[in-house]
Amino acid sequence: MTAKAIIFHGTGGHPEVVWYPWLGRRLADRGYAVEIPHYPDLNVEPIDTFLPKVLANHEFDEQTVLVGHSGGAALLLALLEHLDTTVSQAILVAGYSTRPNTDEEPVLQPAYDWAAIRASVRDIYFVNSRRDPYGCDERQGRAMFERLGGTQIVRDDGHFGDADQPYESFELLDRLIP
Repeated sequence: MTAKAIIFHGTGGHPEVVWYPWLGRRLADRGYAVEIPHYPDLNVEPIDTFLPKVLANHEFDEQTVLVGHSGGAALLLALLEHLDTTVSQAILVAGYSTRPNTDEEPVLQPAYDWAAIRASVRDIYFVNSRRDPYGCDERQGRAMFERLGGTQIVRDDGHFGDADQPYESFELLDRLIP
């Protein structure tokens, strides 16, 4: 079975921005089958109708690594809750489980089955910044960490990539993925 990585962009994002293509190349060079899908309706369409499309578009198994950035990290919570298998690893970068600011967040579920999420992933990381301009900060990461365990990493790196924050590589993620 081949190791697979699926990298989910954030709200309004695209597979060709910030560190997504860099990480995809790094993982492909190490033998991973890499998917970086484009979901323009991420955090636009409500999660209850959006999630079934994502589940249908990908295959998940014990060799799968999931990486999500911002809205893509929030998507991972719903995805993990509804998987019928356990994936190897999930890394939530600038993730959140409650509204981080005053914007609507259709990617969020009203509530989560934290036990089901934890049962669907062997190793989980939360990478957040104290200086996140959108509120996807270390408090959001801590709230998920307290419910799910795993590892929380706190940095001072803004949103880890944004329109005004080029973040073309992300060495930490490369080191976290075996």
